[in-house]
Amino acid sequence: MEASTVAVVTGASRGLGQALAGRLLASGAHVITIARSQNTELTDLARQHGARLQQIQADLSQAATIESAAGMLSAALPQGATRYLLLNNAGTVDPVSLADGLFDAAAIERAFNLNVNAVMVLSAAFLRSTSADADRRILNVSSGAGRKPTRGWGVYCATKAALDHYTAVLADEHPDLRIAALAPGVIDTAMQERIRSSERGQFPDLERFVNLHESGQLASPDAVAAKILRHLLSDAYGHELLDDIRNYD
Repeated sequence: MEASTVAVVTGASRGLGQALAGRLLASGAHVITIARSQNTELTDLARQHGARLQQIQADLSQAATIESAAGMLSAALPQGATRYLLLNNAGTVDPVSLADGLFDAAAIERAFNLNVNAVMVLSAAFLRSTSADADRRILNVSSGAGRKPTRGWGVYCATKAALDHYTAVLADEHPDLRIAALAPGVIDTAMQERIRSSERGQFPDLERFVNLHESGQLASPDAVAAKILRHLLSDAYGHELLDDIRNYD
């Protein structure tokens, strides 16, 4: 990969997003990140590899901030690249609660903003600001939770199901676009820490995630990022719309 590839990564301040952005920088791509905070490790990595990095600081759980971030993204995207990638990685599992405890409308709104609304708005900015003649690919980081109900994850399941269906609409509207909603598997990230801190009474599946951590069955962000990018850049990408990275070696 080289500078003729421009990649946008959301949620790049840590975890899978940071690993994806880091590997893209190491390959020489021009990387634009959108996250709540600046990442000095990515800055150092970009300098080390002579790659271009632009970091847009934005809280994508807030509607007004999503719109301003989309405007900054449009301004940052250069013309003339041969390949454009949008990796919608940012997401949250909160609020975690059984259905009869979901009273916090503001928390639910923040989850939909981050997991769904930001994806829609940033995708619109990406499509409007790049040429259809280029190789354009969108990766929406989804979850098995969007395809199978999980008690205590009413909001998370709903947002990921919405993301999956939005991905299908986008693919139908833009047949020239390579796109997929990709479940990344269970990764050793801050989200997993948050899951393990859930109240047992509000999240009946808690023990399963604790056991996965204790038995060393959580994949590393870097290992998953390597698999995701290998698939994203392959000719097979986009053939399976609702996909799972665990289907690939």
